[in-house]
Amino acid sequence: MQNKSKIAAFTLSEMIVVLIITSIVIGLAFSVLTLVQNHMSGIQHNFSRHTQINQLEQSLWLDFNRYSHISYDELNEILTFKTETDSINYQFKTDRIIKQRDTFNIPLESKVLFFGGNMVNHGAIDALKLETSKRFQNQKLFIFKENDATLFMN
Repeated sequence: MQNKSKIAAFTLSEMIVVLIITSIVIGLAFSVLTLVQNHMSGIQHNFSRHTQINQLEQSLWLDFNRYSHISYDELNEILTFKTETDSINYQFKTDRIIKQRDTFNIPLESKVLFFGGNMVNHGAIDALKLETSKRFQNQKLFIFKENDATLFMN
């Protein structure tokens, strides 16, 4: 007596169709993953730039309100903050701003200085307007301090 029972199995053509569909799905998944990684990288760079601008703005605000005398040397492009006991400098380069040991990698498009509401090029200042480059979306920072009577003495 012969056994004529069939074994349940997939045919070769069915297996090939499954492999083709699986490779298409995996290819789509990798392309979507690449797009997501590119978007995440862009978001990370924008966040990093925004954070650097916020750190510069916060540092300038603190120094503008902490120091009594603020002056700008146009020749060396150095912003100096002074009190009777302490001083600090910001040096403006074409692609960065250096404050003592801190470096803000922010290229500036323009820098405008003010004293008493009037634009000045050097000497004592009480306000500063900075505009970043296109890489930083031309963001503008305006930092000022309220002058007290001690500034106008001497």
